[in-house]
Amino acid sequence: MSVIPTWQGIAEFVAVVETGSFTAAAQRLQLSTAQISRQVSALEQRLGLPLLHRTTRKVSVSDQGKRYYQQCRQLLDGFENAENELLDQQTQPRGTLRLTAPITYGERILMPLLNRFLQQFPQMRFEVELSNARMDLIDNGFDLAIRLGKLEDNRLRARKLASRQVYTCASPAYIRRYGQPYSLSELSQHNCLLGTLDHWRFVENQQPRTVRVSGRLRCNSGISLRDAALQDMGIVQLPEEYLLNPIRQGQLQPVLEAFRPAAEGIWAVYPASRWSSPKTARLLDYLSTNLPQQIII
Repeated sequence: MSVIPTWQGIAEFVAVVETGSFTAAAQRLQLSTAQISRQVSALEQRLGLPLLHRTTRKVSVSDQGKRYYQQCRQLLDGFENAENELLDQQTQPRGTLRLTAPITYGERILMPLLNRFLQQFPQMRFEVELSNARMDLIDNGFDLAIRLGKLEDNRLRARKLASRQVYTCASPAYIRRYGQPYSLSELSQHNCLLGTLDHWRFVENQQPRTVRVSGRLRCNSGISLRDAALQDMGIVQLPEEYLLNPIRQGQLQPVLEAFRPAAEGIWAVYPASRWSSPKTARLLDYLSTNLPQQIII
């Protein structure tokens, strides 16, 4: 078997896995859907293995296909990096980067920076998926993710881009009516506005501490919880991007400041195979320089 045919169908197969459909893969590679299908079928025939399961509604990856995808992704990354070095992409990055980030942070903070980056480097292309779910970067074919707070996946490399502070606040009207808590134990006497977790983070005696809280409202939207606090409904704990503006305007008042938790990190995480990519390195340098140290939504 010659060298050239062994590459046939690999880029098409990888694109189908990463986009989730033959149509989206065709759009990414600027080919016809029929051509994508033919190349992937020929690849499966050559290997003698089913890489994809096809139905009328969706495409899923077989177990053999998942393992093959990981190897193919590394091959394509290595090929692209080799070209980048020859083309001196350290100064002019080009190519596609697939990344994911939390929804609100992505919409308000990240996307404006990515848009400016694209204007600066017209040969770059981004595919961005905003989701509050912690995507598996390797299985989903992402080049990097923006993660907030504590990191959990030790398979990934990480670079800290910035940090953010968490505040616990209530409106002046709520405090006048129900009183201000001065100890963590007093939170049990208050209506706490909950996000996805039923505990809040603090520091007591220089040690991290979590406190279980309860209340009449639970919502996975920080903006909605802030709105409830502004309507005098209870105490809220949120990152600074939600609270700095109403704090500065006197609409919300920090409480339990003596127990405020340490600032949490804003991270870029990425598979080890992507760490040396010039386009990834340039983007991370750009974000590290341009992410605001205090962010307000």
